[in-house]
Amino acid sequence: MSRILVTGSADGLGHAAADALLSAGHDVVVHARNRQRAAGLDTLVARGARLVVGDFTERDAVRRIAAELNDAKPLDAVIHNAGVWSGPAVMPVNIIAPYLLTALLRGPRRLVYLSSGSHFGGRPSLDGVDWRGRSEGSYADSKLFVTTLAAAVARLRPEVLSNAVDPGWVPTRMGGPGAPDDLELGHRTQEWLASSDEAQALTTGGYWYHREQLRPHRAVHDEAFQDRLLRTLAEETGTAL
Repeated sequence: MSRILVTGSADGLGHAAADALLSAGHDVVVHARNRQRAAGLDTLVARGARLVVGDFTERDAVRRIAAELNDAKPLDAVIHNAGVWSGPAVMPVNIIAPYLLTALLRGPRRLVYLSSGSHFGGRPSLDGVDWRGRSEGSYADSKLFVTTLAAAVARLRPEVLSNAVDPGWVPTRMGGPGAPDDLELGHRTQEWLASSDEAQALTTGGYWYHREQLRPHRAVHDEAFQDRLLRTLAEETGTAL
């Protein structure tokens, strides 16, 4: 049994992943942005999940959640599922929050970051990025950054299994009802990477789609770009990885 945090688990892929991991006997920590959203987690909490609440657009809330979790039983894995598609919250939620949690949480030996096929359209440039969400953020750029973060963590923390997952374009609240991919397959890979003892799941630095390892944007494994991204995030947040 593993203790696994699933961020952004009030609905969609995060809720499905948390539900499946609970059913498999794991100790699950679920997360919602606010108390209203947390109501969607009542059934999982009733089954034994622990709840943390905090808005990932607020760095202090991310820090508070990290401190709360560090004071509790250590985590074995984190599925960085929380994400937004558009608007000013894109960079704070999609890259700043997972970076801060990665830097602050003690103990997890498996990290799974939700990427997207959209990351192929991202620009490997950090110039002019509004990390604080005062203006519209680029979803494609944010997913390129978080996929690069996953690869950088794999390189710099060899004792940690760090991978990125493209869940596909699935019919969630974010993806919309017409999304063509399979919702069930959309959450299985991250659960597998977070908890399985199969040989393939015990690898690191991968970019996965439906349990198949693919080649990501060429910038993802560019160590110079990884280092620039980490330096920028450390300077922006005042927290080094």
